[in-house]
Amino acid sequence: MKTHAQAVIIGGGLAGCSILYHLAKLGWTDIVLLERDELTSGSTWHAAANIHGLHDHNNTTRIQHYTMTLYKQLEEETGQGCGIFQPGSLYLAQSEEREHQLRLQEAKARLYGLGFHEISHERALELHPLAQFDDVRCIMFEPDGGNVDPSGVTMAYAAGARQRGAQIERFCPVTGTEQQPDGSWIVRTEKGDIHTDWVVNAAGLWGREVAAMAGIELPLQPTEHQYFVTEAMPEIEAIGRRLPSIADRDGEYYFRQEGNGLLIGAYEEDMRFWAEDGTPADFGHELFEDDLDRIMENVMRAIDRVPLAANAGVKRVINGPMIWSPDSSVLFGPVPELKNYFCCTGIIPGFSQSGGFGLLAAQWMIEGEPQYDMFAWDLARFDDWADKAFTRARVRDQYIHRFKIHFPNEERDAGRPVRTRPAYEMQRERGAVFGLNAGWEHPLWFADTPGTAETAGFTRQNWFAPVGYEARMLRDNVGVIDISNFANYVISGPSAHSWLDA
Repeated sequence: MKTHAQAVIIGGGLAGCSILYHLAKLGWTDIVLLERDELTSGSTWHAAANIHGLHDHNNTTRIQHYTMTLYKQLEEETGQGCGIFQPGSLYLAQSEEREHQLRLQEAKARLYGLGFHEISHERALELHPLAQFDDVRCIMFEPDGGNVDPSGVTMAYAAGARQRGAQIERFCPVTGTEQQPDGSWIVRTEKGDIHTDWVVNAAGLWGREVAAMAGIELPLQPTEHQYFVTEAMPEIEAIGRRLPSIADRDGEYYFRQEGNGLLIGAYEEDMRFWAEDGTPADFGHELFEDDLDRIMENVMRAIDRVPLAANAGVKRVINGPMIWSPDSSVLFGPVPELKNYFCCTGIIPGFSQSGGFGLLAAQWMIEGEPQYDMFAWDLARFDDWADKAFTRARVRDQYIHRFKIHFPNEERDAGRPVRTRPAYEMQRERGAVFGLNAGWEHPLWFADTPGTAETAGFTRQNWFAPVGYEARMLRDNVGVIDISNFANYVISGPSAHSWLDA
């Protein structure tokens, strides 16, 4: 095993192997990945591994499109199959708001030259003759949607990295990470120590434990998540081609073909946390006991969509762990308090985003910045204020509302308030409607009636008239704004004054 390396990646799941591959592809070949068990251990191996390109966030769309197109390149480059199935995906809107969301995504797809367009109910039935769409307002079709093989993709990243000189050490648990006075790191393992310039925490379910070795606490919490695969259905076999997946977000389930059966998964209201006090060190390829009753309400909605599914037996149930951040987005980027310590933990739609985040991590480390603005994923968005109680409340909210629309500027209430200032009660009594900013309750606008809750949607909401009134008052008279949560910068040193005046 190496004793020196430019970078050490901790974690041999999807994210870690993608970062290893992209670092090597951009020219860093003196690198090593350390995996405590086998590659894919933890949450990678049992993922449903669906892939989709469009997202409400523009840069996420770019990341996902890059990832989806990368898999075929990986197969050609490495000879390792990724198990790619791309029969397309049908996106359904049962509500006006969901239709609005899908039409916005269709417009975005035209802008970026991506495949995502409206189709008729008749065309949808041609594509998926086992489904019914009577209750659907609008149907979009993504021709490149589908799924991949989770182990195949991970092994392809690993093979591509090895071809370029990167090293992978399996069954090599990390026991410590110690920063040296010059900013470099010693990574301690059961097989020996490695002196490295960079440490990358891509430890997935063990992201919290690996971070703690460096003296940092990450707001992450694992949950259980279930899906099941049905027995083979002769009706599917008779069609003779692969059916498109169905994304019925209003129904709170996901649905695709698996073999000649169906795969159905759900994010249920009656969710379960797991490993609240730490992920067991000896956990690897285990699953939890089946508990399909918890997701049956969601499953019945899926069966309403494809009625023949009611007659299919259950072939196998997957109930495994996933690890979430408080906003279900990856904790990504350098840790501000430490030199050359990079995190990439808590990716939920990993097989839609792994390639993009691997590329951006490599760019950030090698070139000093990534090609896209990463503010929405920068782990610096959370700090010590994001404690276990806040993380738990937010993860629960994110899980059970996994498919709920994230409206522009929407503020969700779970886990709040975390931090309030002395003026909070006075502001609240005057009608303040608060948002969350660096853990603080911060007045966004003032309603006529105290206790007013802000509405959310794609059209003008209940803040429009009050904010207009505030703007006119500021223009014609005078106003006061609370900037307590804004950053303070202390500039010191012999040239501080001239630098500020420059």
